[in-house]
Amino acid sequence: MNLRDEAAKVLLGNWRGRSTIPAPGLYPHQWSWDSAFIAAGLRHLSPLRAQQELESLFGAQWSDGRVPHIVFDPSAPRDGYFPGPDFWCSARVNGPAHADTSGIVQPPVHALAAWEVFSSEPDLARRRGFLERLYPKLLAWHGYLRGSRDLGGRGLVSIVHPWESGMDNSPSWDAPLRRVEPVPAGEFRRRDLDHADAAERPTDADYGRYVRLAATYRDHGYADGLDVHEFAVEDPLTNALLAASEDALARIAEELGEDPRPHVAEVSRLRDALAQLHADGLFHSRDVHVGELIRGGSVAGLVPLVVPGLPQAPELIATITGPRFRAAELGVVPSFDLTDPLHDASRYWRGPAWFNIGWLLRRGLARHGATDLAEVLRGGMLSTATRSGFREYVDPTTGEGRGAHHFSWTAAVVLDLTSA
Repeated sequence: MNLRDEAAKVLLGNWRGRSTIPAPGLYPHQWSWDSAFIAAGLRHLSPLRAQQELESLFGAQWSDGRVPHIVFDPSAPRDGYFPGPDFWCSARVNGPAHADTSGIVQPPVHALAAWEVFSSEPDLARRRGFLERLYPKLLAWHGYLRGSRDLGGRGLVSIVHPWESGMDNSPSWDAPLRRVEPVPAGEFRRRDLDHADAAERPTDADYGRYVRLAATYRDHGYADGLDVHEFAVEDPLTNALLAASEDALARIAEELGEDPRPHVAEVSRLRDALAQLHADGLFHSRDVHVGELIRGGSVAGLVPLVVPGLPQAPELIATITGPRFRAAELGVVPSFDLTDPLHDASRYWRGPAWFNIGWLLRRGLARHGATDLAEVLRGGMLSTATRSGFREYVDPTTGEGRGAHHFSWTAAVVLDLTSA
């Protein structure tokens, strides 16, 4: 069986009728940004399923516009994942009546995925009214982020939990998390360690902080404000993906006969606002409570390459090829600066390479003319997937697999790269 067929087998095996789980065992529900990457790969197998993937996620959208980071599968055991539906839903204010969901969000890559899915089979999408139904939901989603989440008043979206970044325990979050008193480990049961090596997962202390932040948000009825959120960070990845998705919304608007100019203007506005986070050849997060950049070496600071017309692109390309990330040499991109003492090649988001981030960076490099490097990443990801299987993440220097097996977005990226 060739690599493409193996990737297809993973995605089809993880399909659950209307959506795809990230991986068996560890992740038994639907995750928000996972579904976007999954849809981008699934379109090569079944454009219909790819449309349904996004439709099922947005079917659980809250009335305030937020798209929850988890949509819980009612057929899965309620206590099979922590925090599960009983934790999140005990104080729901705006959530949908028909689905159990979490109350936090993940990065807004969905409009970009929706346009890719539409483009794979436009006639089918038009017959089904795919974009007509999804466009207002995407508008509401972006509206929530621009409005309720501009906690710093500087035109940038704030995340209010490390899980919202998608990069759960990045070293970038260490400093703001020190303000948070962790829930003692004995007061909750981690289910992730039933399926994964503790050396590859967040520590108990960090997990206790995650639980504290989530419980506080829940107990305040998921209201947004600096008085509620001890953790409030302007994240370059989240804001860059919002800009890239606004660019996709401009194309969706044109397809639907709507005015694309507001989306084009929003791309420009976000591109200018992101400049506030740029320093030392990289974009950095900013701690809203103290008003200072969190200087470090997260790969999140390279993701603004996906923003069209980014003035800082040449500096980012120099950084990604330099000693901190060594992308041209490795063919994959570590999630944290290789030269930093905090780099950990095995632990979740503190150093391993992830296929979804490589996929985004390849697109960004190609957009800004670095086509040779984009091809190096394409080849590197495919050869790494061949060696390691469809693992959740890999050691960036050895390619050895880490985390969950049969991981859906890894398979989705491989499908998209082999179809390019």
